[in-house]
Amino acid sequence: MGKAIAFGSASAVIVFLLTLGYSVLPLVTLLAIGTGVYLFAQSRGSGFAFGRKKLVQSKASVPTTSFDDIGGHERAKKELKEALDFLIHRDQISQYGIRPIKGILLSGPPGTGKTLMAKAAAHYTDSVFVSASGSEFVEMYVGVGAQRMRELFQEVRTLAKRNQKTSGIVFIDEIDAIGGHREGSQHREYDQTLNQLLTEMDGISTDQDIRILVIAATNRKDMLDPALLRPGRFDRQIEVDLPDKKARLHILRLHTQNKPLAEDVSLERLAVETFGFSGAQLESVTNEAAIYAMRENSPEITQRHLSAAVDKVMMGEKTDREATQEERERVAIHELGHAIVSELVRPGSVSQVALSPRGQALGYVRQHPGEDRYLYTRKQIEDQIKICLAGAAAEELIYGNRSTGARNDYQKANQYTRTLIETGLSDLGIIDPEWINKEKMQEESTRILNALQKETYDMLSRYRKLFDACLQVLLQEETLSGEQFRMMMKDAVSGQGQDRVEGKEMCLVIDS
Repeated sequence: MGKAIAFGSASAVIVFLLTLGYSVLPLVTLLAIGTGVYLFAQSRGSGFAFGRKKLVQSKASVPTTSFDDIGGHERAKKELKEALDFLIHRDQISQYGIRPIKGILLSGPPGTGKTLMAKAAAHYTDSVFVSASGSEFVEMYVGVGAQRMRELFQEVRTLAKRNQKTSGIVFIDEIDAIGGHREGSQHREYDQTLNQLLTEMDGISTDQDIRILVIAATNRKDMLDPALLRPGRFDRQIEVDLPDKKARLHILRLHTQNKPLAEDVSLERLAVETFGFSGAQLESVTNEAAIYAMRENSPEITQRHLSAAVDKVMMGEKTDREATQEERERVAIHELGHAIVSELVRPGSVSQVALSPRGQALGYVRQHPGEDRYLYTRKQIEDQIKICLAGAAAEELIYGNRSTGARNDYQKANQYTRTLIETGLSDLGIIDPEWINKEKMQEESTRILNALQKETYDMLSRYRKLFDACLQVLLQEETLSGEQFRMMMKDAVSGQGQDRVEGKEMCLVIDS
């Protein structure tokens, strides 16, 4: 009504001025500018609500994703279900005088299924589900983010009433975008957004008809403001870690249910080879394998397709980078060095030796740990350092010099060395890294690396003939499977043993 009156008044004024013979162009221009500024302010202030209403209408209400659709994470799912039961069994918790949980924080690496967990939580509790990303609340205009936060909570209440539900879940992804540490007197716009979120969570009382649960996700829990993490706000903090071997197998089975797998495919073997993969990466592996099979018009997905997909997810797609013959031979020697030492310190760990360039690498050795490990001894870390140094040591053994190809290997070796020192496993003993000077740590790191470099070189020098045996095959085929490499290594070791026996017999003859 107000807009209609204003429009009619403005039109009457313009007509009146025209009858008096005045030019109305300046007035019309001024009115146009004012209208534009008003509409822009309205769109900035309420655009979130309009967009959100469309989102709500399109997504209906309760998600269809259940906990059965999420592979692995049994501990996290069990802990989450226990927290969600407070939304379901209201009479029971009131009988014991339990305060309902207001917030659940899911933290963990990217791609581990935190968003799926939130959707499954809404399905489990039969609650309406409204989601937003933390970046949606960050604006240059003061107060806009706080207004959007109020609209988000109002929206879930409206949606719940519309769908005749008694509970709703608000999911905020990447909450660290608005929930970071507040820095003293420095005032930032999204501090108001955080304050509004805290106010809304405090306002979630037990006597409301619509019970709201806030679920947030982050991979930077250390950045969050303490006010968010205190009891009464996010009462449950659940870690959603990378899946272990059993969970990886479960995830692979879920993602291959609708894919034609060949009889020779071993998902157990694939689960071992994908140590450290997230759920999103495992899904990408199965999808890329299907793409490889489709390119070849293969009716089934074979183990070879899955192996190529693992390489692509880990290293990237093959590149058109063409190396000279000399460079290819040096890269082959470098990767064979990694493979030989890996097999010596961890038998059966090599999955593939490849000479094909992927991403920034001209060649690579794919390894698997055999079993998931979360604790490491000094020897195990030193063995890993030897594997990192083996590429450069192999170049030095064969060519008498090294190349820049070992740069990334040295970075990893330094990281492992730093872990040795900071965990008290070096000769420095138990230390506090903040109290010891950097020069002393560098001296200890250099000593460790130099000693392990010499040990690695000595290990490789005993397998000099193995380089010659594998080099030609690798240059021609560009890949060596783990089984093929171990067979060639076994033959080389048997040959060296025979040479030693023959040499000993010859010495006996000469001595006699």
